[in-house]
Amino acid sequence: MTAPSTLLASHHLAALTTNEVRALVSKPRTAILLPIGSVEPHGPHLPLATDTLISEASCFLAVSLLEARGITARIAPAISYGVTEFAADFPGAVGVPADVLAAFVRAVVDSLVRDGWSHVVVVNNHLEPKHDAAVRAAIADIPSRRASVASPLTRKWGRTLSDEFKRGNCHAGRYETSLVLAIDESLVAADRTNLPSIATSLSDEIRLGKTSFVEMGLTRAYAGTPSESTREEGEYLIGKLAEMIAGEVLDEVVADCSESLF
Repeated sequence: MTAPSTLLASHHLAALTTNEVRALVSKPRTAILLPIGSVEPHGPHLPLATDTLISEASCFLAVSLLEARGITARIAPAISYGVTEFAADFPGAVGVPADVLAAFVRAVVDSLVRDGWSHVVVVNNHLEPKHDAAVRAAIADIPSRRASVASPLTRKWGRTLSDEFKRGNCHAGRYETSLVLAIDESLVAADRTNLPSIATSLSDEIRLGKTSFVEMGLTRAYAGTPSESTREEGEYLIGKLAEMIAGEVLDEVVADCSESLF
């Protein structure tokens, strides 16, 4: 897989003209995918844009899955900033307050709904609790048939992912490093194979009340086993994340269109 910036052009909302958007939203079954990520440290071996890259790449593959089911889908420009309090002690953590993120996401989703897309899916792969809560709050009072969140933190989707993800020691570990390898190998530092495995589970530490990577003992801003990452595993995981996105759309758009026939 090559860099998302190349792949996404043909499916990207920003590449369309206003007339092309009007023609697309006039169709009965449409979806717009809104990737969300963060600018946040991911160890010494992955880029700050890791979460955004994962959201964009999974959206790209989801477009094909949806179109195979008769749903026209496009990808909105990503929201690349999020709540990054856990990584605030490291250079490169550029975050926004949760209320600001929620308001911004809501404004974007409202605009997309007004444009006439059947369904808006907010695709989030930055899993910090306050960030996830802000994303979900942004669409809380929008009817489910018009907007939803696709996130690995939703139990039914998370359980389809790798063992490392399920253990919670997956911040820039094997899980995320494999995903970035599948997106663009040049973005992953070659010396990842020398990084020691760190068994710390972020989910367990969060349940204990810890609120930063430093407090968790993650002095290099990663957990898990990046040395075991592979491109093949990343391709598999992107496929699962794309199925997650498509599943959110199919749960709502297909049902909504079926009801409208009666």
